Amino acid sequence: MSHYFVTPDEPLVTHEFEARVFGRELTFLSASGVFSGDRLDLGTSVLLREVEPPITGRVLDLGCGVGTIAVGLALASPGVSVDAIDVNERAVELTGLNAARHGVGDRVQAMTPDEVPADVLYDEIWSNPPIRIGKEALHELLLTWLGRLRPEGVAYLVVGRNLGADSLQRWLVEQGHPTERIASAKGFRVLRAHV
Repeated sequence: MSHYFVTPDEPLVTHEFEARVFGRELTFLSASGVFSGDRLDLGTSVLLREVEPPITGRVLDLGCGVGTIAVGLALASPGVSVDAIDVNERAVELTGLNAARHGVGDRVQAMTPDEVPADVLYDEIWSNPPIRIGKEALHELLLTWLGRLRPEGVAYLVVGRNLGADSLQRWLVEQGHPTERIASAKGFRVLRAHV
């Protein structure tokens, strides 16, 4: 597994990077040991460009990293609340710090997956899923969280074409989650999956 799936042992030393998210120039705190710790990664930037933020609802940012999706959604849509989850506790900490510094800490709750109450359902899921954890672990992860969508809910996933986006789309359909490709850019596919 890649290093960002494990919380680093070394002390937290932060730095900043800037990213354009839903038309806003934002500055994020980051650190070593988290996904794309030095910049907004290309896949997530494609997702943020190709999908309009919801106006209202409860959203899950699955694999939140430093919180670019969660904070961006909360800033773009005052009627949205976001649960931002990651197995890396450093990522959870940084997401909380970034939500607070952008004034949306009341609507972005950063936590590990185990901290999400069992009865919570989501209107939307947004994710640049951790493809490199392996197919079996990825499938388990997606089935677990797609099962938390409300009946009319949707999930937006960005996946590299060369990392199996098309086969993942077929697999999701086979699992009973109608999934269509809604955009392709810079070697990435944006998928929309339904319950």
